[in-house]
Amino acid sequence: MSIHGILGEQTTDYPTEYSPETLYPIARSMGRDAIGWQTDKLTLGVDWWQAFEMSWLNLQGISQVAIARFSIPASSPFIVESKSLKLYLNSINFTEFASWQDVETLITKDLSACLQAEVTVELFGLEDDLSSLLIAKPEGVSIDNALDVLSGSTDKVTLCEHPDASLLQDQTPADDSNSENGKSHPYTFYSNLLRSNCPVTNQPDWGTLAVSITTDKPFNNANMLRYILSFRQHNGFHEQCVEQIFADLSQYYAPSELMVRAWYTRRGGIDINPCRVNDISLLPKPSRLIRQ
Repeated sequence: MSIHGILGEQTTDYPTEYSPETLYPIARSMGRDAIGWQTDKLTLGVDWWQAFEMSWLNLQGISQVAIARFSIPASSPFIVESKSLKLYLNSINFTEFASWQDVETLITKDLSACLQAEVTVELFGLEDDLSSLLIAKPEGVSIDNALDVLSGSTDKVTLCEHPDASLLQDQTPADDSNSENGKSHPYTFYSNLLRSNCPVTNQPDWGTLAVSITTDKPFNNANMLRYILSFRQHNGFHEQCVEQIFADLSQYYAPSELMVRAWYTRRGGIDINPCRVNDISLLPKPSRLIRQ
């Protein structure tokens, strides 16, 4: 994956004047082509970006601060390079606005133009009702201890260079005895052990992965955890990693319902939270986790 945006530059000029040209789009097709699956099935969902270092000036020249949430549809042809977004937001720090609505309108216009899609922008004041930004907990059960049986065993989890969907194959009996006779059952679980690398800087990205899936195939937590751990040396943007997981689970489990989402830890004051579904009715609300 070849990227030549601001993120990979050794030195960076930080704009002090409004600079929408700083925004750098990256084609989603780069990550989706690498997945090699049906692109149209990766377009249902949202990427929620949350920015915690929002600031601008009112007409008296007084700094205003806020928290921002940007909702980017998965159907957009582009994502935005994260460092370019940070620089863009920094560029309005000393720009005067008559109202908060004017700030929302401007950012909506610029992001929508950059990504060629309708982006939703929300600003939250620190004294506002922040119930939608309160710390939440993933639904379902944690599978992070599913491999504890290996403690003291020579059967260790090996490092994979790339995500390995073959690890989903049945190696041990299914965890749910009800998943026999071709009967579909729902499973809701999460793991805090998702790790991958930025394809530009090679720096690690950490996140929490959550999955809700309904399938008639046997399901095994240990196999799923092995699969998640296979991402540890993978170079991919947050969105591409979630789409890879969505594609692999779709192909292996043939689910009637599937939701895959991830909450990544903050970098540069911004966290990124992609979510993909196979039915738009399954799309959850945006939220934050304790690590964010």
